[in-house]
Amino acid sequence: MLDRTTTVPTPWWIRVLVWIGAPAVGTGVAMLLVLLGGVEWLPGPFGLIEELPDLVTTYVTPALGAVLGLVLAAMVDAESLTVRVSTTEVVLTRPGHRRAVPRGDVAVAFPDRDKLVLLGRTGRELAREPCHLSKRRLRAAFTENGVPWADEDPYLNSYRRWVPDLPDLPPTANAILAERQKALKAGDEDELRDLREELGRLGIVVRDVKKKQYWRHAS
Repeated sequence: MLDRTTTVPTPWWIRVLVWIGAPAVGTGVAMLLVLLGGVEWLPGPFGLIEELPDLVTTYVTPALGAVLGLVLAAMVDAESLTVRVSTTEVVLTRPGHRRAVPRGDVAVAFPDRDKLVLLGRTGRELAREPCHLSKRRLRAAFTENGVPWADEDPYLNSYRRWVPDLPDLPPTANAILAERQKALKAGDEDELRDLREELGRLGIVVRDVKKKQYWRHAS
């Protein structure tokens, strides 16, 4: 059978706009602060540069605003997902990250707020990636290549709120969820991802809602 591939990328012009627009906005906001009378009330480096001579401040403040804009652009661009669906595999790529899942392992794909999720045939999570792509285009890409699509998590009603030391969970899973709760409050995305995968190996699927964890068993 001919291997057909359907690709849904983040449009290149959006990525360019982010890299140009975020530093420009950062520079503009910083210059506006200088014109309005200073930045001594702001925390961190903005507050420190108020002690510099006026001429230096005039140039340093906009430059710092541009740097912060570049940092924001990098954070946004890190979620620029490209989805490639073929008759053999599903590949999810974004800057610095690539995940490939055999097509035959995927039972369903669906959006979960700002994430794209792939589930296996036993309900296990195979992938969960940041995604701001068109749901209409994603649905077409998956269904055209024989991957079922759902508009929401088909196991949504199976999740239960996690609280410490639940008797329905093994001690190891409770310990991981306790550590993950700390990472959730701190916003540590790398730790959240790693601990989610640890739970997956134990047959536990976790879903986050407003800094709270909800879980379910997977076969």
